[in-house]
Amino acid sequence: MPRMRAVDAAVKILELEGATQAFGLPGAAINPFYSAMRDHGGIKHVLARHVEGASHMAEGFTRAKAGNIGVCIGTSGPAGTDMITGLYSAMADSIPILAITGQAPVARLHKEDFQAVDIAAIAGPVTKMAMTVLEPAQVPGAFAQAFHLMRSGRPGPVLIDLPIDVQLAEIEFDPDTYQPLPVYKPAATRAQAEKALDMLGAADRPLIVAGGGIINADAADLLVELAELLDVPVVPTLMGWGTIPDDHRLAAGMVGLQTAHRYGNATMLASDFVLGIGNRWANRHTGGLDTYRKGRKFVHVDIEPTQIGRVFAPDYGIVSDAKAALELFVTVAKERKAAGTLADRSTWVEDCNTRKRTMHRKTHFDDVPVKPQRVYEEMNKVFGRDVRYVTAIGLSQIAGGQFLHVYKERNWINCGQAGPLGWTLPAALGVVTADPTATVVGLSGDYDFQFMIEELAVGAQFNLPYVHVVVNNSYLGLIRQAQRQFDMNYCVSLGFDNINSEESRSTDTSPVPKGYGVDHLLVAEGLGCKAIRVTAPNEIADALEQAKTWASEHKVPVVVEIFLERITNIAMGTELDNVNELEALAESYEDAPTSYALLD
Repeated sequence: MPRMRAVDAAVKILELEGATQAFGLPGAAINPFYSAMRDHGGIKHVLARHVEGASHMAEGFTRAKAGNIGVCIGTSGPAGTDMITGLYSAMADSIPILAITGQAPVARLHKEDFQAVDIAAIAGPVTKMAMTVLEPAQVPGAFAQAFHLMRSGRPGPVLIDLPIDVQLAEIEFDPDTYQPLPVYKPAATRAQAEKALDMLGAADRPLIVAGGGIINADAADLLVELAELLDVPVVPTLMGWGTIPDDHRLAAGMVGLQTAHRYGNATMLASDFVLGIGNRWANRHTGGLDTYRKGRKFVHVDIEPTQIGRVFAPDYGIVSDAKAALELFVTVAKERKAAGTLADRSTWVEDCNTRKRTMHRKTHFDDVPVKPQRVYEEMNKVFGRDVRYVTAIGLSQIAGGQFLHVYKERNWINCGQAGPLGWTLPAALGVVTADPTATVVGLSGDYDFQFMIEELAVGAQFNLPYVHVVVNNSYLGLIRQAQRQFDMNYCVSLGFDNINSEESRSTDTSPVPKGYGVDHLLVAEGLGCKAIRVTAPNEIADALEQAKTWASEHKVPVVVEIFLERITNIAMGTELDNVNELEALAESYEDAPTSYALLD
């Protein structure tokens, strides 16, 4: 039996399991693992500037392509605790990433050794498994179990903590006979598929709600096929956006209190049946359950048994991987179509398209300072159908969900449940690492951008080009808007007069407007990237085009900072039938040209 260090076995297992891209920071307690990666030579590595950034990069890498598993690596102590936010984000959105940390020697774990912390206990609630490996011979099994758990059932993250003496110990391991553990995914039965479609068939105004589980299962094509067979409109959730193209005749718009379309909410309220697949009835999607559920029946398909009935009891539940369920649904639907027993849905579909044709918010504003709605209109025009958007949280993300257009799965990459500020930038770098030829666009407010702005240097160092649109109102905009109910505007302004930026230091762009504070252009340039400032709506398109050119030419991130009016209130509410439209609505094609163009 071959003998090798435990870390050499671990790195070989990464290769055999197909996880060959890592993000992280070396340190004393994890240096043996890094020496194994150096000796192996097949694990690519991106050096982050912050370990939380590495965890978000790993998450972006996983989300970018079916089958990917990003790996983040850090030393003992604070490196592991820095990863917790990334693990929470991945756990909340069912994203498999593998976190690997160094640790003090086994004999020193209870002696308050330098940077010795019980990271397994800390990470336990936000992982599928968090394990400090105390015996060197357990290392291969721990890594095999990690990949098994990450891929089985509801996907999610795992943390493996490796004491330095465990890393260095020699063990017996035969890589030639290593076999990944079988992946478990529950599957719907024929009888369940037939019953679900019987219930749908009995409805007059059915909808399909398409969740992120469909994207995780790489089953978007099956979803569209099912919708077309049944002629039933589809509502994607925030995590499922892109499962059906926005301009498809059966794309009925997003539903919710924030990232939603007016026509999507109206269609949901007009429906009498919902088939939810791979979704979790998130509260920002449903709003109040009495309103959401009133007058309609529900079938819920989810890979996690305890997800059925977690938020509300459906009329029928099916525990199944989304792809397995959709394959059966398509088979049954084909048989019923051939037999001529499917209902005619043309009137209902036309009703949905009428709402989609007429119920839009205005985006074409010529105001200076810029209104945010205009930014998203111009982004739709410039970036086209194949762009991959990455965003996190805040009014920028909410407005993006209302006004941007997505046409393909994995082209809207968003941390949905956890929503950590700072996620966008490192996640975008992870996406570019996974798909270097893609047009990747990050979208941030100024506060999200500032949280992990140092990771721009990673993009410059490792030639990871993308465009980062920063909509800057120098406010914690979402929190300020939420404070309206308390009649206050308290501790949420980021503005100040920057004494170093009264005049531009760049010949290519205008100065920072007075009172907007941080000079993001100078910071971006100092970190090795390119940046452009925009202060008027007629400058947006040219700036975005220039950013695309620079990203391609220089192979670095390019920041496009657009200065917005300080106060904008984006539509949101407490119930699907009580969304407060705080800005103008579209009355003609000219008011919202890219929105109306979805039906051209």
